[in-house]
Amino acid sequence: MNSQAQFLTPEESADVDKALLSSPEKFLTRLTISSLRLLKIIAQDVAVPIEELTYEQVIGWFEQDSKIRREKGIDAAVLKW
Repeated sequence: MNSQAQFLTPEESADVDKALLSSPEKFLTRLTISSLRLLKIIAQDVAVPIEELTYEQVIGWFEQDSKIRREKGIDAAVLKW
């Protein structure tokens, strides 16, 4: 698991800013890029191809990451919020 996961680089964010999109479309674009990265991490952690991830596995992964954050601290979790 990559504890230093970066879901959107400054360069990618700048490219989204330059895109001919409305503000809501830019937000959704950033969210989609970040979500793709997180889904790749989840798929790797549950040992299935990303195409086979189920919503139950995603929920379970979030529950596990939340538990790690509560029990071991924010630095041990993937998501740093």
